[in-house]
Amino acid sequence: MATIGILSLQGGFAAHQRILSALGHDTLLIKTPEQLLDIEGLVLPGGESSTQLKLIHHAKLFAPLIDYCQSERPVFGTCAGLILLARDVRSPQQESLGQLDVVVERNAWGRQRQSFEARSEKMRWPMLFIRAPKIVSTGEHVEWVDTYQHEPVIVRQGNIFGATFHPELTDDMSIHQMIFGCG
Repeated sequence: MATIGILSLQGGFAAHQRILSALGHDTLLIKTPEQLLDIEGLVLPGGESSTQLKLIHHAKLFAPLIDYCQSERPVFGTCAGLILLARDVRSPQQESLGQLDVVVERNAWGRQRQSFEARSEKMRWPMLFIRAPKIVSTGEHVEWVDTYQHEPVIVRQGNIFGATFHPELTDDMSIHQMIFGCG
């Protein structure tokens, strides 16, 4: 049984924990660099990316998270987690881990009041967009796993996946299963 870590400094980590547990995984709520040594996969959840970034620095997790992303183990960032993984963040500019070759624009699918539900175009996954970022460009090695309105909403570069929406807030576990398998 694989243990999947979920960054738990701020944000929606409990919903990811629920899905991963239902898939048969043990989970570990990550708050220290040392805990990254004990996991076979990692989730960077939604929340407020600038707050998460401050807490990542405070917990001395910035460099260890970069190292983890480069370890070939699966990493999945949703919404704010995607922002943290991106090469470049806009609206406003923000530091990031720079491990996924995408440019994201914060809140570009709309502010809180414009939150909405939809289905992806290829896999018909249910999607919940809450203050969601848009992926405005991707590098040549980034695969568009699925789209909405002909724009990428879930992407993959090697072992790293990023979603602009919140699959953990739906009842569909297929994205987590695709990335982490069953425990």
